[in-house]
Amino acid sequence: MTGTARSSAGLDARRRRALVRSWRRGIRETDLILGGFADASIHALTDAELCDYEALLEAQDAEILSWFTGACAVPDTFDTTVFRKILVSRIA
Repeated sequence: MTGTARSSAGLDARRRRALVRSWRRGIRETDLILGGFADASIHALTDAELCDYEALLEAQDAEILSWFTGACAVPDTFDTTVFRKILVSRIA
């Protein structure tokens, strides 16, 4: 079970893969942050944003979680529009 509430129907292969990877992270908190964002927004990301999101999916869960909690500063390579969209979606 992935935890996703969104069907992958209608998504291209790249977005389907990103959706699954968002929910199968390893740390449940990161699953919820990235998976929730992917459920709501994966269909609307531009190609450039999708590239940034895929790069974020390559980062380690503990690092991602520390960036979202503010325990560590977000490295410039990951401080993207997509990261800020995810952060705002967690606050809202």
